[in-house]
Amino acid sequence: MQITVIRPGELGPGEVAEWRAMQQAQPHLASPFLAPEFAVAAGEVRRDAYVAVISDGGRTIGFFPFERHPLRVGKPIAGWVSFAQGVVHAPGAELDAAALLKGAGLDVWEFEFLVGGQPWFAPFAVLEAESVLIDVSGGYDAYFERVKAGAPRTVKTAMTRMRKLGREIGELRVELHSDSVEELRRLMEWKSAQYRRIGRPDRFAQPWVVELVERLHATRAPGCSGALTMMYAGDKPIAGHIGLRSDTLLAGWFPAYDADYSKFSPGLLQHLLMAKVAAEDGILLMDWSTSKGDDYKQTLRTGGHMVAEGAASRRSAGAALHWARNTPVRRVRQIILDSPRLHGLADRAMRRYGGLRGGSATPPDQH
Repeated sequence: MQITVIRPGELGPGEVAEWRAMQQAQPHLASPFLAPEFAVAAGEVRRDAYVAVISDGGRTIGFFPFERHPLRVGKPIAGWVSFAQGVVHAPGAELDAAALLKGAGLDVWEFEFLVGGQPWFAPFAVLEAESVLIDVSGGYDAYFERVKAGAPRTVKTAMTRMRKLGREIGELRVELHSDSVEELRRLMEWKSAQYRRIGRPDRFAQPWVVELVERLHATRAPGCSGALTMMYAGDKPIAGHIGLRSDTLLAGWFPAYDADYSKFSPGLLQHLLMAKVAAEDGILLMDWSTSKGDDYKQTLRTGGHMVAEGAASRRSAGAALHWARNTPVRRVRQIILDSPRLHGLADRAMRRYGGLRGGSATPPDQH
């Protein structure tokens, strides 16, 4: 196995074509977050972004997008805002994690949303969670009936609020693909306000995140196109979502709404209506990553796939130090996540903290 490390922008047309072909051949690699366009856009806004091109016998067998951080610690490319991570590889490829890390110049590679079909990284997973998948391949009507059967009270409430919103503000309509930069910035403002309300770090306080989202909003490629969806009541924008799509898959990214209309459950309404227009536009599957607790997305799901969190490492002093610093923290977090009571207490504490600090919490790394 030979490894060549390059900047994402150095990928040639042939390599991009090989990357896409690997994704198309394997459904577990289909996410737009794993597309070459996502890696290239990340490389344009982050100086620490790289791609390890993996070859064997003169044949390219994989692409490993990553960030290189101090102390030879690696992270997924744009990992703070990427909800699918791993190696994009040829079918049947056999890789060695230690050799891959060594070739990339890393002692450790942290991951949070590792997709399936990565047996070389699987032994390093310490947490697992099931994603939220919405299957509309049978058409929206069939999907809606399935959701209604599983959560009749939720759907009844949603329909009541939809009618009430229509009467008081205006009839609801959804635009699946908006090219409006103004609407995109409105969405980011809504999302920033939400982060502050719930006491979470504001991703859009980071210029590189804003620039990445703006670049991908304008991207049009077979496996990765920006999809800004807006929901209006009459002419009033109520909610929105910026995601990434391929021809048949829509990956969730940043949903948000105008808090002035929160009593109408605009997030729930938008997701129901977005599923309808997405199905009409050829989308077969919507992937909303993981969702905790009683989030309304759980009532909309039709299935899921497992994603993993952990840190792959090779034998080195740096990897041992990283393990000592991080593994106990992950174990404590798993205990909290496994206990609904503890998770609820932690979430309420974060919301109070966000209110006291006015949402000034900062992310773990600044760029």
